[in-house]
Amino acid sequence: MTWSLALTLAYRLSMVATAAFILSRMPALGRILSRQLTPRDKLLLTLALGGMGIVGTYAAVPIHGALANSRVVGVMVAGLLGGPLVGAGAGLIAGVHRYLLGGFTAFSCALAAVAEGALGGLVQHYYRRGPIPWHVALLAGLAGETLQMAIILATARPFGEAWALVQIIGLPMIIVNSTGVAIFMVIVKTAAEQRERIAACQAQQALRIATQTLPYLRHGLNRESAAQTARIIYNSVKLAAVAITNGQEILAHVGRGDDHHHPGTPILTSATLKALDTGEVQLARTRDEIGCREKNCRLASAVVVPLKRREVTIGTLKLYHDRENSITPVDLELARGLAHLFSTQLELAEVESQARLRAQAELKALQAQVHPHFLFNALNTIVSLVRTRPEKARELLLKLASFFRYSLRKDDHPIPLAEELAHVEAYLAIEGARFGDKLAVVRQIDPATLSCPVPAFTLQPLVENAVKHGLQPRLQGGCVEIIASNSPAEVVVTIKDNGVGISPTEQDKIFIPGYGRGHGLGLSLVNERLKNLYGPAYAVDLKSIPGEGTTVTLRFPREAHSQEVKENALYSSCG
Repeated sequence: MTWSLALTLAYRLSMVATAAFILSRMPALGRILSRQLTPRDKLLLTLALGGMGIVGTYAAVPIHGALANSRVVGVMVAGLLGGPLVGAGAGLIAGVHRYLLGGFTAFSCALAAVAEGALGGLVQHYYRRGPIPWHVALLAGLAGETLQMAIILATARPFGEAWALVQIIGLPMIIVNSTGVAIFMVIVKTAAEQRERIAACQAQQALRIATQTLPYLRHGLNRESAAQTARIIYNSVKLAAVAITNGQEILAHVGRGDDHHHPGTPILTSATLKALDTGEVQLARTRDEIGCREKNCRLASAVVVPLKRREVTIGTLKLYHDRENSITPVDLELARGLAHLFSTQLELAEVESQARLRAQAELKALQAQVHPHFLFNALNTIVSLVRTRPEKARELLLKLASFFRYSLRKDDHPIPLAEELAHVEAYLAIEGARFGDKLAVVRQIDPATLSCPVPAFTLQPLVENAVKHGLQPRLQGGCVEIIASNSPAEVVVTIKDNGVGISPTEQDKIFIPGYGRGHGLGLSLVNERLKNLYGPAYAVDLKSIPGEGTTVTLRFPREAHSQEVKENALYSSCG
C-alpha cells in the first residue's frame, strides 16, 4: 500500500509543473526571485499558492478517514519564495479549507499547513545567497512533511488511528511532496535564468546596433542617417523589413515593401500615424492593422515604436514580419530598447549641434571685438613709417593683412598651436611698432607644443587684453610673457603681464557671459568656448593682483581634436 500510494501521489503532482510554469510567466517573477516583492506581489503570491494548496487537498487519496495529499507543495513554495508572512498566509488559506472538510485529522492538518508555510518562509529568510536551490528546497520539504506527521501524532485523536495513518502515509508523503517542492523551485529558477539570458542577449544586441549606428545618428535624424541605421538593424536581426520615419514622411525602408515604401513619400500605414499621434508603441498583428494602402504589400505584422527627443515624438522605428501574428515579446522588447537608445543618441546629437552653434557664435563675437581703433592706430603707425622706414612699413602692412585675414576665418576647426601663435605675433608686431620700448615680449615656447590642436582665435584676445588693459595704462609700459609647456596629456599656455592688474570686484564678474567691461568680453568668450569644446575642466584660470599684473592659463588636450574631446564631455555629462 505504501509504494502504490507514493505512485498515486506522484501521478497527481502534474499540477506542480503546471503551477510552476504559470508562475514562471508572471511579470513579477524577477522581483520574486530577487526578493523585491511589492505588497501587491505578496498578496497575489499568497492567494495563488494558497489556492494551489487547496487543489492539492482535492487531489488527495482518502486513507482511513483522512487524506493523503500534496497540499504542502503550495504552502512550502509560498514560504520559500515570499518569506514567512506569505508562507503562513498561504498555509492559513489551505489549512482553513482543509479544516472545513472535517475528519479526525482536520485540525492537525490545518495547523500543519500554517506551520509548514512559516517554516518555508524561515528558510527563505535565513538563506541569503539568492534564490533557493533545489537541494535546500528538498531538505525544507522533508523537514516540513516530517513536521506534519509529528503534529498529526501530537494533536489527532484517537492516537491509535493517528499512528496507523502515519504509518501508511508518512513515508510516501515525505518523499513525494518534498520532491515536488524541489521540482517546483527548479522549474521556476530555470525559467528565470532563461528569461535573464534572453534579456542579456537582447541588451547586447541592442547595444551592438546602437554602437554601429552612433556615427550616423550623431548627425541627427535625416534620410542618410536613417538609411544607414535601418540597414544595420536589417542586417543584424531576422526581419522582413525595417523602416524609420520622421513626423511626416518615410526616411528609410529596407527589406520587403521597398517597392512602394519609398523614402520621401508620405507615411502610408495607420499604425505609424497612430504612434506619432499618441507617442505610444503600436503593435500591428495583421495586414489590416498595419493599414498599408498598397493591396499587394507583403508586410503582415509590425511593431511601431516612437522616437522621441525630450518627450516630443519626432519619428518612428518600425520592425516588420511577413507573417501575421508573428511579433514576439523579443521583437517588442528589442524595438523598445533600440528606440530608447536611438532617442538618447538623437538628444545628444542636438546637444552637440547646439554646442557647435554656440561655439560659432562665440567665435563671431570674438571676431567682432577687433576694435576699429586698432585698425586706425595700426594704419597711423604704418603711415608714419612710410617715408622714414619704408621696409618696416611694408612689413607691418603684411602683418596687418595677415592679422585681418586670420580674424575673418569662418570656421572653428582646431588648428596647430603654431598657427595661433603666428596670429599673436602679427598682432604684437603691430603693437610693438606703436609702443616701441614700452612693450617687451618674452616667449618661452616648447617646440613639442606647436603641433597641438587648439581652437582658432583663442590666444590673441587674451594677449590683446594684457597689452590694452594691463600695460597701456602704465606710463612706463611693461612686459608680456607667452609660455607654452608640454605634458603627455595636455599643453598649457600661460599669458602673463606685469601691468595694473584686475580689481577683485571685476574678477568676480569677469567670466559672466556677456560681461563687456575692460578685460571681460574677451576672457568670458574664450572661457565659454573652451568649456563648450572640452568640458568644464578646461575653463580659463585667472589670477590677478592689482598693481602687480595678471596671469591667464589655458589648457588644451594633447593630440586630440576638439570635436572628439567635446563628444567625450557631452557623453560624460549625460551619463
